[in-house]
Amino acid sequence: MNKDHALVKTLKKTVPAVMTAMTSTALGLLSLYGSKVPMINDFGSMLTIGIVFAFIIGVLIFLPFLYIRDKHFPSPVDFKRKKSSHHNPFVSKLARVSIQFKYIILALSVVLAGIGIYFDLNATAETNLENFMPQDSEALADIKTLRNIIGSTEQIAIIIKDDNVLDEQHLALIQDIELLLTTNYQQSIIETQSLLTLLNYAGINNYEVDLNEAVSNLPEDQVKLFLNTNRTMMVINLSLKDMSDEVFDAFLTDLSNDIDYMNSTQSISITGQSVIDAEMMKALTTGRYQMTIIGLSLIFVTLLIIYKSFYRAILPILPVILIVGWSGLVMYLFGIAYTPLTATLGALIMGIGTEFTVLIIERYEEEKQLGLPKNEAIQSALSKMANPILVSSLTTMGGFSALILSDFVILSNFGIMTLVNLSLALLSTFIVLPTIMTAMLIEEKVREVDMVT
Repeated sequence: MNKDHALVKTLKKTVPAVMTAMTSTALGLLSLYGSKVPMINDFGSMLTIGIVFAFIIGVLIFLPFLYIRDKHFPSPVDFKRKKSSHHNPFVSKLARVSIQFKYIILALSVVLAGIGIYFDLNATAETNLENFMPQDSEALADIKTLRNIIGSTEQIAIIIKDDNVLDEQHLALIQDIELLLTTNYQQSIIETQSLLTLLNYAGINNYEVDLNEAVSNLPEDQVKLFLNTNRTMMVINLSLKDMSDEVFDAFLTDLSNDIDYMNSTQSISITGQSVIDAEMMKALTTGRYQMTIIGLSLIFVTLLIIYKSFYRAILPILPVILIVGWSGLVMYLFGIAYTPLTATLGALIMGIGTEFTVLIIERYEEEKQLGLPKNEAIQSALSKMANPILVSSLTTMGGFSALILSDFVILSNFGIMTLVNLSLALLSTFIVLPTIMTAMLIEEKVREVDMVT
């Protein structure tokens, strides 16, 4: 084929299809903005920026480079490729078998996806930061040793705010809160420390004295631990026993309710690093399906605008939904809990899965324009697109497989599940997608919708 003609044909046929696939991938990744955690938002942003720049470089730099090389620096040896070399005969046969048993394959795929989604909705999330670290690290061993000595390394703080907290009324409130803690939560708390602790050490048990003068006589560095300079905030520090995430959440809820019940005037809040860690991990590992629904909705609306056809817009999404269910089933069967990284896999599935299906459908439309019957057009499209998709998948797998070797469990599990999801995406593309295309009678439906629009 003439070099100029090849370039023009690539720009007219391939670039629009790749741009549509890139747009779908970007929209799937942007669903990560549904997370409340900035680090997940940034992760989605960087992935989206990366694929957009990859597309721009491919069109503006890579294509011109190939054109200049072939036109002005041709190879001295002209390797003639047979037309059939662009086909993958194995994938063609696989597509033919899939179409032949389409209803069995579809039923099995939907059932497995449904089972996976059922178990995934109740999947556990690993939120213990220590379990993400290398288990043989010296720092982790030191933390466990310290915990064995003092009982725990977890602490929270109860903060009391008012215009002036250094008076008898607020000290009485601290007494009531400490009494509540020692009475109702003695199984969860090791000790409490507050301004009362310093006053008692100083022998001040009568709070009707001049408290400002009494506090001024205490060590300043110790007072700062419980009272701010403006006398508008006091803190009760709590050392907690080691407890699971579920027990800790229940403890915080009960304590907050009890404090709210006994106080209605002062502003009281519960905070601390343990509370922040718990809230952060909860935000990281929840909302997976909300992000998936947001991403699928964005992809569908965009494809509907591009294609002006309901069936061509919905078709790339259906295999992705199946992959989400299969992925959940794999995690359940192998006992892999969700982590902050694996919680983002839904967006990656949408991005990679829709890219494959969009490219296959675009190629299918080209084959139909050549006059091929529906089933033959599906086989030809899969056969011609198989090698590019396989190469793209294998190179991506190679990059992510390096994570499996990491000493950090969180990175290793992310690498494993990424490889699993890429494999499921290939399985869905080459086996399930042709059955869906055949079952939906896409060419008749597209013509009807296009005629209406």
